[in-house]
Amino acid sequence: MTITPIARVRTCFDEKFAVPRQPGLCPSAWGELRFEPGYGSADAVRGLEGFSHVWLLFGFHLTAERGWSPTVRPPRLGGNERVGVYASRSTHRPNSLGLSLVALEGIEWEESQPWLRLGGVDLVSGTQIYDVKPYIPFVEALPDARGGYAQEEPVRWEVVGTEHLADWSPRDRAVVMEALSLDPRPPAGRLEEDRIHGAGLCGRNVRFRVAAGKVEIVGVDE
Repeated sequence: MTITPIARVRTCFDEKFAVPRQPGLCPSAWGELRFEPGYGSADAVRGLEGFSHVWLLFGFHLTAERGWSPTVRPPRLGGNERVGVYASRSTHRPNSLGLSLVALEGIEWEESQPWLRLGGVDLVSGTQIYDVKPYIPFVEALPDARGGYAQEEPVRWEVVGTEHLADWSPRDRAVVMEALSLDPRPPAGRLEEDRIHGAGLCGRNVRFRVAAGKVEIVGVDE
């Protein structure tokens, strides 16, 4: 079977670093899904407006060339413990495919062609989309399901230094706050307090450091 991208997304995440490790962790995160020629039409999205969320089947295009491994070290376990790749959401998968549940905030039109406004995304700009499917609550919302080693929500850090975001839109400011509160540093880098990191968010480079239990924004580069 050969699959072809039907769309690409443009999102508030300019690079892989600082992208939330799961959809919905950064609810203010925004995205635009633009269909490739031949895949977007009024007929193709007919009825989609009635759904609040959609599943996106996408490709891990930034890591596909690295291949895959039968075991991985999830950040959730501190990057030290290995589990099977099928017991993880790792990007290093046999077919480099991912599945993401995102909010459908609206269907827009441009020259008679539809495009989708998305929220709560966990995808870097430029990600290829292979399919869009509606989320159906009565069969897919399972409150009693077990989450294994990822049962609990991740801890969030206090974010300070927000005066550097004074000229940002409220939503873009919320994206930065939500993304940085999750401490996007890789597990191996969390021992280095006070080191300055940069995250490409909403078209700018946000510089920050983590120390004394807080994430401090220290500057923004255009």
